[in-house]
Amino acid sequence: MADYHDDLRFAHVLADAADAQTMERFKALDLKVETKPDMTPVSEADKAAEELIRSQLQRARPRDAFLGEEFGSEGTGPRRWVVDPIDGTKNYVRGVPVWATLIALMERGAGGDRPVVGVVSAPALGRRWWAAEGLGAYTGRSLSSASRLHVSKVADLGDASFAYSSISGWEERGRLNGFLDLTRACWRTRGYGDFWPYMMVAEGSVDLCAEPELSLWDMAANAVIVQEAGGRFTGLDGVPGPNSGDAAASNGLLHGTMLDYLGS
Repeated sequence: MADYHDDLRFAHVLADAADAQTMERFKALDLKVETKPDMTPVSEADKAAEELIRSQLQRARPRDAFLGEEFGSEGTGPRRWVVDPIDGTKNYVRGVPVWATLIALMERGAGGDRPVVGVVSAPALGRRWWAAEGLGAYTGRSLSSASRLHVSKVADLGDASFAYSSISGWEERGRLNGFLDLTRACWRTRGYGDFWPYMMVAEGSVDLCAEPELSLWDMAANAVIVQEAGGRFTGLDGVPGPNSGDAAASNGLLHGTMLDYLGS
């Protein structure tokens, strides 16, 4: 098995730099915000953080490819860094502290590209989560001060906590009835949104979560963290990994049941 210790340490260095950049502009009264062609917002902080990460990768990992939300892809090869500079831009521009920088390393194998390193850093919350293939998943202030993550052992849907992003996305894709049936069957539901529910699945404080439309940069880091915490991360089609354009994550015990509901 490959050793990803160096890549994980470097991902933390990238996250440290991005945190400093994004926190400097968080709640700034003169923050510049634009609307992208898909009608979602992008701030100057999104662009600056991605440019910073990209430049550091070019210097330290010049052979690796790169994919970022704001400036697209660059390079080819079996290793690719996938970055969302600010996951939760709508929260960021409104001063809500629930946003994070997502950094993942994906590696090509016989089964296609898979995430092997992931760091999710939420500096306004004072939280960071990370994982590497075969090394487990952790949360803490640093690599040397961390706690191991484990998913929950809840096995009954009636005892489960389900997190989601929005209701409108399910309606737009014709999956609203199954989604509502799932919410009724669960013990508790909350619309946390973005990266946070996946981290709570990895921590064991939420048992399952799902979103109907996502991009690779929204999912890659989350996927490896959930999986290394002992959970499952698939598309709504049940295909493992972050490549389906949507996502379902769970403690593993409830995964098939969740997919049955959301596929209806």
